[in-house]
Amino acid sequence: MALAHVVVAPLVITLVTAILTLLTRRYGRLQRAISLLGIGGYVLAVGAIASRVFSIGVLTGASGETTTLTYQLSDWGAPFGISLVADALSAFMLVLAAIVSVAALVFSARYVTEYGQRVAYHSLFHFMLTGVTGAFLTGDIFNLFVWFEVMLMPSYVLVVFYGRSEHTRAALQYTVLNLLGSALMLVSIGGLYATTGTLNMADMSRRLTHASQYGIDPAPVLGLSAILLAVFALKAGIVPFQFWVPAAYKAAPAPISAMLAGVTKKVGVYAIVRLVFTVLGGASLDSALGLGLSGSAFSDFLGPVLFIMAVGSIFVGGLGAVSRNDLDGVLAYSSIGQVGFIVLAIALAAGTDGPIRIVSLIAVLVYSLNHAIAKSLLFLISGVIQESVGSTRFSAVGGLASRRPILAGSFFLGALAMIGIPPLTGFFGKLLVFDSAGRALEAGVPFAELALGAALLGAILTIIYMSRAWSQVFWGSQTEPVAHAYRPTTLVAIVAGFSLLVVVLGVGFDPVYRVAETAANAAMDHAGYVDAVGPEVGQ
Repeated sequence: MALAHVVVAPLVITLVTAILTLLTRRYGRLQRAISLLGIGGYVLAVGAIASRVFSIGVLTGASGETTTLTYQLSDWGAPFGISLVADALSAFMLVLAAIVSVAALVFSARYVTEYGQRVAYHSLFHFMLTGVTGAFLTGDIFNLFVWFEVMLMPSYVLVVFYGRSEHTRAALQYTVLNLLGSALMLVSIGGLYATTGTLNMADMSRRLTHASQYGIDPAPVLGLSAILLAVFALKAGIVPFQFWVPAAYKAAPAPISAMLAGVTKKVGVYAIVRLVFTVLGGASLDSALGLGLSGSAFSDFLGPVLFIMAVGSIFVGGLGAVSRNDLDGVLAYSSIGQVGFIVLAIALAAGTDGPIRIVSLIAVLVYSLNHAIAKSLLFLISGVIQESVGSTRFSAVGGLASRRPILAGSFFLGALAMIGIPPLTGFFGKLLVFDSAGRALEAGVPFAELALGAALLGAILTIIYMSRAWSQVFWGSQTEPVAHAYRPTTLVAIVAGFSLLVVVLGVGFDPVYRVAETAANAAMDHAGYVDAVGPEVGQ
């Protein structure tokens, strides 16, 4: 397969799989077989991209370079045609999506009712994954909007999948808020096109780097970028746009909650990183807004905004998780708090430069990977408990460890990863966040001391709510529902196997760190991104 065609392969595979599972919905076993084969093909396609983007040297620690792959969906070259771009950042996020998607879909094949799978589930799942993949690969901002919508439309249906009143209410709230966000996104994209004359991200980056040469007024670009940032924050469930998260995560089937927390939330994070550091990375405000800002002033301006959102997410999510009386509620609010750590690292990266920025972006990626895997694992375990016991309320599921020791062990590993206990991946993610905050403090970054304090308090809240969830669900005397619970052996085996990945990635962290470091450098290398997309860009 030609290098260029590798880029489009994951999109084609997920789209074809979605269509085939829709056409074969009358034949349940065939549909499931096609769906599982499709996710297997997706993993192979993502692996092919990653193997071409990351050289062996990157993985082994020897000297090595990365390759940025591009594909044009028409005969028109960039910036006029539709570009797909797979650099180290995109490849990292695709691998993350592939890992979680495999676990969620295999789990779904035994968890979701046969009727639910046959009617719509598999098609919706693959359409959602198509949108995720397109968002990670697209090279222009308008198609980022398109892929966001492709991702969100099936997720609306999957949130209301069970069809009861509480699910309908959660789906309505989720849909309305995201449609408002999409409308704002479209308006801001139109404004950016009117201001910069392009939608291609590489071309926009070059034009903003030489704004005076192209006659671009940076002031409206700053305002429009702030609107985009708010929309991406809504998609990622960041405070103050987190209202839809708890209800949607609790309403959706467990594997879909795992996808929402582990994958679709990371699309919002990816979009923020790509916007702030690739598109706006070389831009300057000069005398825009009369502030006298210069240099990397876009990130200087957006850094404090991201910091406020991060701190709000850490506290709202942490306090909300501590106060919940059911496992799904704890995990839903925990997702808000944990994404706060990720955004905190983004804020530190935006407010610094050089080595500190690199360490902060590595923290973003490592923490995103750990949250994607560990939180998805915990949501799947919650699904097993719901299937086995019939409830995830703490009052109904006490003493589960004696009945389900393997399930308890898997939850324990996921909880330790969220808390950040070595040698699990969560330890390295939290360590990097604290390291970046400490370096920023030494460098005199204005909000670094507050960032360090917020991260410490957030870590304490994580210990409290994860310890409370463990003790309420798995310790204590057995409740009546637990005593009569049946054994979903296959589901337990799936989550147990997935939990081992948390250990494997933690013990073998060196390659993970090198890949994350390479992806972080790719996010910052706006000039390299521009050159890779095409020589015509910006001319």
